[in-house]
Amino acid sequence: MNVTTAIETRRSIKAYDPTHRLSEDEVSKLMSLAMLSPTAFNIQHWRFVLVDDAELRQQIQLVSWNQAQVTEASLLIVLVADVQAWDKQPERYWKDAPKAIADILVPAITQYYTGNEQAQRDEAMRSCGMAAMNIMLTAKEMGYDTCPMDGFDFDAVATLLNLPADHIPTMFITVGKAIKEARPRSGQLAMDEVVIRNKF
Repeated sequence: MNVTTAIETRRSIKAYDPTHRLSEDEVSKLMSLAMLSPTAFNIQHWRFVLVDDAELRQQIQLVSWNQAQVTEASLLIVLVADVQAWDKQPERYWKDAPKAIADILVPAITQYYTGNEQAQRDEAMRSCGMAAMNIMLTAKEMGYDTCPMDGFDFDAVATLLNLPADHIPTMFITVGKAIKEARPRSGQLAMDEVVIRNKF
């Protein structure tokens, strides 16, 4: 499947075959391609919590407006942002780069993010969003359907997952075999309303 087809046919699916499971090789493919998502300064803010414990998924469903896809999908991925990743041995992010490049970029990370909490959070959230799209398009190519979700109690999920204080949930992605097609698209805006050239 080419990228255009994956984009055109990817829909948010909420009804899954609860008996289907992804293989470990399939999960590994999803995660390896998610990890190729771009991030500012190559900081790789994302953390992917794969929730496969049935009891934990039930608990998460209860704090997610009881949405069935949380437990019925083959895979529940909680995308988590490490908002302090910029300050955790940033030299790791440039260890394979030429020294001249690393010598410029590693100090630039510290200079840019120190004291800039808005940028710390914004970059981490953007990074997770791009990773989410990689996951959803990869899943579509593999013959699976997905649903990005933010309909949950963020604080409750953070507690259930025992997240460190500097990690925040950004969204869920459910992955699995659809048993019901998505409804027709409900109303795309016109291109001339959303595409602006140069200035508003």
